[in-house]
Amino acid sequence: MPQFTHTPQEQPQETLTDRRSLTIGLPACQSPSERRFPLTPEAAAELTERGFHIKMEAGATAAINYTDNQYMRAGVSVGTRSEALGCDIVIHLAPLEAADVRKMRRGSMLLTLLKPQNQHADAIKELLKRHVISIALDLIEDSGGCTPFADILAEIDGRASVAMASSLLADATRGKGILLGGVAGIIPCEVLVIGSGIAACAAARSAMGLGATVRMYDNDVYSLRRASQELGPWVITSTLHPHTLENALRAADVVVVTPTSEPFSAGSELTSVMKRGVLAFDLSSDSGKAFPAMTPVDLADALAVRESASLRERICFVHAGCAVARTAAMALSNTLITLMSSIVSCEGVSNALKLLPGMQKATYTFFGRIVNPQVAKATGMRSVDISIYLTLS
Repeated sequence: MPQFTHTPQEQPQETLTDRRSLTIGLPACQSPSERRFPLTPEAAAELTERGFHIKMEAGATAAINYTDNQYMRAGVSVGTRSEALGCDIVIHLAPLEAADVRKMRRGSMLLTLLKPQNQHADAIKELLKRHVISIALDLIEDSGGCTPFADILAEIDGRASVAMASSLLADATRGKGILLGGVAGIIPCEVLVIGSGIAACAAARSAMGLGATVRMYDNDVYSLRRASQELGPWVITSTLHPHTLENALRAADVVVVTPTSEPFSAGSELTSVMKRGVLAFDLSSDSGKAFPAMTPVDLADALAVRESASLRERICFVHAGCAVARTAAMALSNTLITLMSSIVSCEGVSNALKLLPGMQKATYTFFGRIVNPQVAKATGMRSVDISIYLTLS
């Protein structure tokens, strides 16, 4: 009889691991000035596939026109605010209130936008008591020294301001009923952009694409040169010389103020020379301070405000990115997936701070200590160097 020999083959075998999957909490943002949300259902599904367990507060995504069911189909657990706040990692773009911080897990991590002027001392004290590691998304740097979260949000702000300006100008009822860009025989509108960074270039590019005449002002000549090379010869650049700036403000139909090295502010004298019905947008971090003589209004509420207010009323639009909150959610999702993967690869938050200098720079509370000078100054406390604690831990 023939002899048969059997060679054993390797078979996959399930193994147990001691590593617990990280939980991500997504509480609803209750700040009226922040309508953006950090994750879309598609991004949540991808993170779930990578081993994260996501808990979201019911109704948290109404502002970006996604339903709870869409997130549930992506593997997200939809529940109470307390459940979302009790996760290992909590993502909340606006500063949390003290009452919310008390519901956070001791030693957990908070991902948010810095906004030092909006920080409250009582909330910071609670973060310190609970040893929460607080990280400002807009300060996180990548290996090349760029700030991916801040840069994408700045680009969205710039594009949103011009898109909304075009819509408001064309509205015959609440606006002037004119096109931002001219047609044959009609002079186009003039758009004045203060600053020459990412938000400024995004606004200028959008305005030029619609056919407007664009002027860009900044005292940083090197930044202006880079912007001019990027945008081409169609943008008119100048330093912030008082006489030329006043003339530009007098002629502008749209004024967009973006972050500059020295904060820009148009006082009542400069505001008085601007056209009636001019559309002013403040994209700087300290929203509304660029036009102190104007009433700050969220851009997301622009149509309702313009309908109830006279064109003669001086209005400054702020929080431009919130007017396109769904676009912001998609952009933030892409960057958050990369960040979460980095944290997992470093095997923990503390290790991530040691191995990723860009995250270390963005941390503002670390195990009971304030490690960011801006937050310390805003809350009347003292800051310490985080590298001391990372070296000892």
